[in-house]
Amino acid sequence: MSVACCLPVVECVSCLACVRWVWKKFLYTAGRESENWGLATASEFEPVPRLCRYILSVYEDDLRNPLWAPPGGYGIEADWVILKKDYGETQGRVSPYMIYLDHENKDVVVAIRGLTLGKESDFLLLLDNKLGQTKYDGGYVHNGLLKAAQYVLQEECEIIRELLKRNPDYSLTFAGHSLGAGVVTLLTMLAVKNREKLGNIDRKRIRCFAIAPTRCISLNLAVRYADIINSVVLQDDFLPRTTVALEHVYKSLFCFPCLMCIMCLKDTCTLEEKMLQDPRRLYAPGRLYHIIVRKPLRFKKISPVVKTAVPVDGRFEHLVLSCNITSDHSIICVLTESQRAHDSLLESERSMDIPVAQRMERQASLAKEHNEEYRAAMERAIALDVPRAYSPSSYGTFREIEKGENSTRTQDFSLNLSESRESSDDLAGVVFDMDESRNSRLDK
Repeated sequence: MSVACCLPVVECVSCLACVRWVWKKFLYTAGRESENWGLATASEFEPVPRLCRYILSVYEDDLRNPLWAPPGGYGIEADWVILKKDYGETQGRVSPYMIYLDHENKDVVVAIRGLTLGKESDFLLLLDNKLGQTKYDGGYVHNGLLKAAQYVLQEECEIIRELLKRNPDYSLTFAGHSLGAGVVTLLTMLAVKNREKLGNIDRKRIRCFAIAPTRCISLNLAVRYADIINSVVLQDDFLPRTTVALEHVYKSLFCFPCLMCIMCLKDTCTLEEKMLQDPRRLYAPGRLYHIIVRKPLRFKKISPVVKTAVPVDGRFEHLVLSCNITSDHSIICVLTESQRAHDSLLESERSMDIPVAQRMERQASLAKEHNEEYRAAMERAIALDVPRAYSPSSYGTFREIEKGENSTRTQDFSLNLSESRESSDDLAGVVFDMDESRNSRLDK
């Protein structure tokens, strides 16, 4: 009798808990993640709309006669395109890409486009990963994206090395969207670890902009490379927040909302401490730039705001239930809103009528602030005991490894990985001894 009386109570409590969760989830908006982040400046955000145009131009068959050019064009000189490869030339090992010698901005740009729904090779590349499968540089990375990055570096390192040799004051920029964003992230890490293949280029001349990236590297790597890798996320974009195995995402395209709701529930019920302690859990890479263009319960767009930080905890962990989660992933939407955001930042600076000398001082101060924020993020990671590559836990992002199967390790060019866990002091030494010349440069 007592058991029968308890059942309605349990059911009522469960229903109330579910209603409370749904209510809180619908009130959760993208702006909450970055509400305590700092504001980006026009100078640091300037490359984003330009690089979006370069990525979009990779979709064109003939840049001299473009078919889908956005308003204002791509801003590309066809004669400065060093090479451009399509699916036939890459043999499906990576999505199409372009190497562009940007004389106007003194930049060697490697731009990789995103996934094409009609190409099986792109899906196979994205789904080539298992939980804890591939270790790299003391952390975990996406196996398929690492293979694609290795392919690009092997194929093009001689061309890139020659371009940098001819233009010693040019920087090297990797830019990609969606699937391509994950590839350029791993490509940047490979370039840093194998700089001798690129003519011993200084680390300070390498940078990466991952537009709407997939989660592709573990947390310790995401923080450690935040000085050169930047992720750009538009408002509610689902992919940087998608912790489910991407295999299940694309198998469930016809019931995508159901899958997103299930993942929302899973992420809500998983303690953040448990997430942080999983060395295999993958994240959006580097420094994050979050473009906010809408406010809750408003259909009209607002003046864009760009927030930036190097977060450790609270790093795009929860999906946003919004009708814009897929449209915000589009490269055209990111281009449009990033251009609006940059124009707004420029207009704001012009209205303040800041003298040129003061702007230069502000840029130097900004570099110092970014350096301090970068070091603070690494200290935070150490304080939270964010693990390196050791003893995988029971919680993860991707498919569980089949019972009895050993984790595989993708062979990179010249890197030997240590599989032993290091103490906090050792980790701190690794973190803070990385390239002291870089820190001294930023402190100037």
